[in-house]
Amino acid sequence: MLPDAGKIASFVLCLASGYHRQKKTGNIMKVLVFISTLWCTFTSIQAISAMPSSQLFVAEKTPQGVKVKAITSDDSYHNQPLTTDGGVYFTKELSTQEGSQTDLFFYDFTTQQTRNLTNSPVSEYSPTLYPHDDGLSTIVVESTGKQRLWFYPFDSTRKAAPLLAHIDPVGYHVWGEQQDVMLFVLGTPHELHFTDINGHLPKLVAKDIDRSLAFNKAKQVYSFTYNKNNQLWLATYSPKTQLVTSQFVLPKPVRDYTWLDDDTVAYAVNNRIYTRSITSPKAVSQWMNLTQYCNTQISRLSYRAGKLAFVCSTR
Repeated sequence: MLPDAGKIASFVLCLASGYHRQKKTGNIMKVLVFISTLWCTFTSIQAISAMPSSQLFVAEKTPQGVKVKAITSDDSYHNQPLTTDGGVYFTKELSTQEGSQTDLFFYDFTTQQTRNLTNSPVSEYSPTLYPHDDGLSTIVVESTGKQRLWFYPFDSTRKAAPLLAHIDPVGYHVWGEQQDVMLFVLGTPHELHFTDINGHLPKLVAKDIDRSLAFNKAKQVYSFTYNKNNQLWLATYSPKTQLVTSQFVLPKPVRDYTWLDDDTVAYAVNNRIYTRSITSPKAVSQWMNLTQYCNTQISRLSYRAGKLAFVCSTR
């Protein structure tokens, strides 16, 4: 997760302004200027650490229409959903005396209860089922500031441990069918790297990518988004052929999508969900109108077995 550049700029300008005033004042005013600068620092850091509030919902198609249920409150950051057969994993912001951090949570479809899975002093993001053990892989912002991929076992008697410790900073990830994994590596620009858990050096697949990564098991391809000619494209990468195929341009302001089946993706434009086929990309259909549940913007979505988890921004 990267802090907003505009907030950092405001912080720097605020400090510079305090320093300029101090040079023009006498000793009596220096104390007041120092207090003002401290307040500037505190409020600016608070602004940088604040995360946008959002709410998670689950939608289902029924013979009577669309059934929608809120599974979180709307008073903090609830994001990065992963829908599974049993429930929804997601990232939630928690406020403490030291500031704010994020933990991984799980909403259970059967019990309709939510529990904190990590409850740790560091921040975790982007929960993903780990295919090689019983637990989650996740992006961890470590106490040193490094942002790496970790494994969190479901068995609480086992300790969490880093995966691919030689690669950072990692923003997002997705697993393939074998021992391979695709990584969003932060940089200028952000890069897409393909590697495996055996410690091989990563292969650069694409540059100037965006955050949405997925794996299509039926087609044996990874899917991702990247910027080309000021447009955001949905593309696929085949580990077998090592080729990238640009599929189609996503409409603005879409950044995220989810696979509905082997050939169809869904994405949100404002608060309506549309579907699009990879083999026939010119045909676009409205699937759900979620205006009455989200009157702002649906930012992310995750589909599995008839259930669509989606994030609604709170303003």
